[in-house]
Amino acid sequence: MKKTLLAIMTLSLFAATSCNKGSELSSGVNLDNLDTTFDPAEDFYHYACGGWLKAHPLDAEHSRYGAFDVLAETNQEQLRTLIDSLVNTQNAAGSYGDKIATLYKVGMDTATIEQQGVEPIKPYLEEIAALKTTAESQAEMRRLHGIGINPFFAMFNEADASDANMCIAWFYQTGIGMGERDYYLESKGREPELRKAYVKLMETQFANAGYDKMSGKTPAQLAKMVMDFETRLAKAQYDNETNRDPFKTNNKMTLDTANIKAPGIDYKAYFAEIGLPELTSFNMCQPEYFQEVGKALNETKSLEAVKAYYAWNVINSAASYLSSNFVNANFEFYGRTLSGAEQIRPRWKRVTNTVDGAMGEALGQLYVERYFPAAAKHRMVEMVNNLKEAFAMRIHDAQWMSEGTKQRAIEKLSTIMVKVGYPDKWRDYSGLEIKNDSYFANVIRSNQFDIAYMVSKIDKPVDKTEWGMTPQTVNAYYNPTTNEICFPAGILQKPFFDMNADDAFNYGAIGVVIGHEMTHGFDDQGRHYDKNGNLNDWWEAEDTARFQKNAQVLVDWFNKVKISDDPEVYANGKLTLGENIADNGGLHISYQALQNALKKRQVNEKKMDGFTPAQRFFLAYAGVWASNIREEMKLQLTAADVHSLAENRVNATLPHVTEFLEAFGIQPGCAMYLAPELRAQLW
Repeated sequence: MKKTLLAIMTLSLFAATSCNKGSELSSGVNLDNLDTTFDPAEDFYHYACGGWLKAHPLDAEHSRYGAFDVLAETNQEQLRTLIDSLVNTQNAAGSYGDKIATLYKVGMDTATIEQQGVEPIKPYLEEIAALKTTAESQAEMRRLHGIGINPFFAMFNEADASDANMCIAWFYQTGIGMGERDYYLESKGREPELRKAYVKLMETQFANAGYDKMSGKTPAQLAKMVMDFETRLAKAQYDNETNRDPFKTNNKMTLDTANIKAPGIDYKAYFAEIGLPELTSFNMCQPEYFQEVGKALNETKSLEAVKAYYAWNVINSAASYLSSNFVNANFEFYGRTLSGAEQIRPRWKRVTNTVDGAMGEALGQLYVERYFPAAAKHRMVEMVNNLKEAFAMRIHDAQWMSEGTKQRAIEKLSTIMVKVGYPDKWRDYSGLEIKNDSYFANVIRSNQFDIAYMVSKIDKPVDKTEWGMTPQTVNAYYNPTTNEICFPAGILQKPFFDMNADDAFNYGAIGVVIGHEMTHGFDDQGRHYDKNGNLNDWWEAEDTARFQKNAQVLVDWFNKVKISDDPEVYANGKLTLGENIADNGGLHISYQALQNALKKRQVNEKKMDGFTPAQRFFLAYAGVWASNIREEMKLQLTAADVHSLAENRVNATLPHVTEFLEAFGIQPGCAMYLAPELRAQLW
C-alpha cells in the first residue's frame, strides 16, 4: 500500500524547461512540431502540436502518448540503466544495491513465477474461505489492511486540517475494483459494457486462483456476489466532486464518536492491529460510507459475499505479480477494455515500476548523482522567486479583491516553501527485507514496511522536510497543509529542460509550471488553507462571493466542452475546476513574470523563427500538451481525473487569456476568441 496524498494538488502532465544565459539562445520552438495547415485562431492546439502528433502516433503499448510521456519513458530507461548496473555488480548483502538488484531479478524471473502459479496467494485465500462468523470476517479485514490490501477503505497519515503541524490518521473510501463509483451506477454510455467485462474478469481470475473449489461456489456465482456487493458500496460513496470539498471530508472524531456516527467497525481493534493501540481520534472522510461498511461487516446474511469480496481483493491486488494467466487477464480489462491499450507494457518496465515503488528514494539518490545537474536547482529557485514577484503584482492589481484579503494572500504567497530536485534527507530502507522467494511476497513485505513507516508518523509533528514524490518522478505538486511547491529532478531535463532556449520559451514552459503550482494555493480548494496550512476561512465574505462567481465561469465553460459523440460525453467543469484555475493562473502569472524579465533586462521584443516573444511563450505552453490519446482513455480520464484533457488545456484554456488573443491577433468570430466579459477573471 503506497500512501495516498489527498491534499497534494499535482500538475499531472506538466514538464519543465530552463535557459542557458551564457550562450546564444534559441527560440526553443521546434518548427517541425507545428502544423501550419491549421489556423491558430481556429484551433491553436493542432497548429502548435499537429506536427508532433503526426510524428508520434500511438503504438500498441500506449493508450496515451504525449510530450510528457516521452520524458517519462526517458526516465524509465535511466532507471533501468541504474538497476542493470546493480544487477551486474557484487553488492554487499543487505545493502541498498543488493535489495534493488534482488527485487528486480525476482520480478524478472518468469520461469519461477510461472512455476509458482497461485501458490503465493493460496494461504490468504484458504484463510478467507475458512471464515465462519462476522467477528472473524472483521478480523480478516484488519489482517488484509496490515499487508497493504485494502477492502472497504484505506487508512493513511495526513495533516490535521485544524492543526496542520500535527499528523493524524485518516480513513478514506476505497474498495471498489473498477475504481469509479459511476461505473457501477450509470446506465448510459459504456458503463454497462464495462460492468460485463469486469464480471468476466472476476470469473476468469476466480477460476485461475482455484477459489471456486475452496469456496464451493462457481466462478460466476462468486463474480455476481462481488459485483452486487461492490455496487452496494459504490452507492454509499461520495462522488468525485464531493470529495474535492475539504470541509466535507474533514470529520475528525474520537473513537467513541466514530462508534456512534458509523457503528459496526471495531475501531479500537483496528488501530491496535495496525500499530496504534493508544490512538484516540482520527479523520473519517466520508461518514455515510462508513455507516454502510459497518452494516455490511455485521450482517450474517452478507458473510459469504464479504468472503468472496475479500478473496477478490487479494486476487486483484496480486494479479500483476503472479503467473501470466493472472497478468494477461488483468491487462485485458484494466489495460485493453478500460484504457484502450492494445499491448501490455514490456516486463522490464513493469518490474522497474515495482522497484521504484518499493525503494523510490534509494533509486532517487543514484538518479540524482548521475542525471541531475546542480545548476538546474539554482535556476529553478531563481525562477520561482521571479514568479512569486509576478504573482504578488497580480494579487495587488486584482480589482475583485479587497485590501484585507489581498494582504493575507500576499503573506501566504511569501511563505510558500520551495522544494527543487531532491530532498535534503533521504529515507532509510535498512529495515526493508527483500528475499529470493516470490515476487508477490516481496511486494507484501514492501507494503508492510511502508505501513510501519506511515504509522510511525501518526500523532506526531509533521515532518516538513519530507517529500511527497521521489526525485525521479516526472511531475510537480502543491501541498496546502505544508504550503509548499515541489519540482522533482525528474521533470528538469530534456526534452523540456532546454538549456539553450530564451526567456519567452522557458517562461511559457517551466514558468507556467511554477505559476500553476503556486495558483493551487489559491484555487477553489487551496484557498481554504491559510499560510500555516490550516483549514481556515481567511477571506472577506464579499471576496469569497466574487471568487465563486468568477470560478463558476470556468465551470460553465468547461461543461460545454464535448469529449465524445458516441457516447455523448462532456467535460466535467466542477471536477476539473482546481486544475483549470491553476492553468489559468499559471499562464497569467508566468506571462507577467516574462514581461518583468524583459523590462528588467531592457530586451527588445524581437522575432525568432518568425515568432514574437509572446507567441513563443504560448507555443511553448501548448507544446507541453502535445498528446495522442485513445477514445477509451479519454472517457476514463473524463470520468475520474481532476485534470482536463491535454487538448482542452490548450484550446479551452487559452481563450480566457487576453495576452494570447492579442499575440496571435485573434478576432471576434474566430473559434479561439472569447469576448472580454466572458473571460474568467481570477489570478
